[in-house]
Amino acid sequence: MQKGMHIDTERCVRAVQSRDARFDGWFFTAVVTTGIYCRPSCPAVPPKPENMRFLPSAAACQQAGFRACKRCRPDTSPGSPEWNQRADLVARAMRLIADGVVDREGVPGLAARLGYSTRQVERQLLAELGAGPLALARAQRAQAARLLIETTPLPMADVAFAAGFASIRTFNDTVREVFALAPSDLRARAPRGNPGSTTGALTLRLPFRAPLNPDNLFGHLAATAVPGVEEWRDGAYRRTLRLPYGHGIVALTPQPDHIACRLTLGDLRDLTVAISRCRRMLDLDADPVAIDDRLRTDPLLAPLVDKAPGRRVPRTADEAEFAVRAVLGQQVSTAAARTHAARLVTAHGEPVDDPEGGLTHLFPAPEALASVDPETLAMPRTRRTTFTTLVRQLTDGDVRLGPDSDWPATRARLLDLPGFGPWTVDVIAMCALGDPDAFLPTDLGIRRAAQELGLPSTPAALTARAAAWRPWRAYAVQYLWATDSHPINFLPV
Repeated sequence: MQKGMHIDTERCVRAVQSRDARFDGWFFTAVVTTGIYCRPSCPAVPPKPENMRFLPSAAACQQAGFRACKRCRPDTSPGSPEWNQRADLVARAMRLIADGVVDREGVPGLAARLGYSTRQVERQLLAELGAGPLALARAQRAQAARLLIETTPLPMADVAFAAGFASIRTFNDTVREVFALAPSDLRARAPRGNPGSTTGALTLRLPFRAPLNPDNLFGHLAATAVPGVEEWRDGAYRRTLRLPYGHGIVALTPQPDHIACRLTLGDLRDLTVAISRCRRMLDLDADPVAIDDRLRTDPLLAPLVDKAPGRRVPRTADEAEFAVRAVLGQQVSTAAARTHAARLVTAHGEPVDDPEGGLTHLFPAPEALASVDPETLAMPRTRRTTFTTLVRQLTDGDVRLGPDSDWPATRARLLDLPGFGPWTVDVIAMCALGDPDAFLPTDLGIRRAAQELGLPSTPAALTARAAAWRPWRAYAVQYLWATDSHPINFLPV
């Protein structure tokens, strides 16, 4: 699959006629005879090819006057993998829109974060996605509204406000236009039995492209969990979330065909952002078939992929937090890194109330860590300098970690910091920035796995061999790590 797939009409027609779910989110099918748009895997009888139009985004379909199909619900399909594997302007813009920046700061705020003019951002999004930033954000608001309508008993006025609409009238008009149903009709059609609460507790399903192997994904998150901020309980990974309007607590449980997500939010306006960050943390918009097919071309990797296909890269819900934890984990065990982080959380984290107990704090923001006395850190002096320098750079904005990060520029800035070598920079690139091609040739576990498999074990030789795995070397890391018996590779019992 590739950039601009909706242009390849023949391939799109084949995907629709075979109802191939692997293509959900890559493109959308607008049916000119019915005025609806569908995901490729829609269970309805496929329309005639001459009645299909292929568009790159749900927003483009809506802008062209098409309504969402009531059977396949294309607005809830997995997101396009492009926005996680690319680092250009459009991909950065899409990650920021998913993080709610247009709703909070408008299009000028989006453009300012990207370092381009508003006109340039609008022009590039329109050229590639058939919709500008306002239309893309509107489609996202519509999806959030539908979720709240169907999963909570909130009054419609509260739903409109929480989903980011400026007025009840705009909310009503948008829902009718996108879904061909009034908000009250959408609620009447929703399944009964598990409504959310008006305090912000929501239960929803996070879709993904199959296959998904949860072992290393949840194993890693659970094994590295910082007490008070994260925990594994009753088959779910739980953690606190720092969000634009308040804090949240999420519980994520792997299921065969989705991730069950239970969100408790202090402010429902954070719903879209919370979902976006959970999806990024679990790498749910990845295209595992394309990734695994590339890695299988190496005969020494192929058995690992065949044994447990669909491994994801465990990422983070807070990029700055991960960078700090990467420094705390330099040259120490996983348990020691958790201990260092837990001490910071207890001393400097923001307390939160967990209705279920177990979670106590948000991980401290860089501004809170700026006041840490380095002498209180139980680590070598050189690492204290690394820690304080990183925190200062994050606080001052000299190092920017987030959906808008320019990957090459951020790597260069991190490498300039004292105590930041290739391993630390690449692990931040892999798990915080989301670079799918980040690679760790100096990592001890990677070198040990390479030696056992008969791959080159020196960093230079292994990097040369790994060129054939590009642009998915971060996923190769997961398969290589999985050869070890470390707890990060196993779903907790």
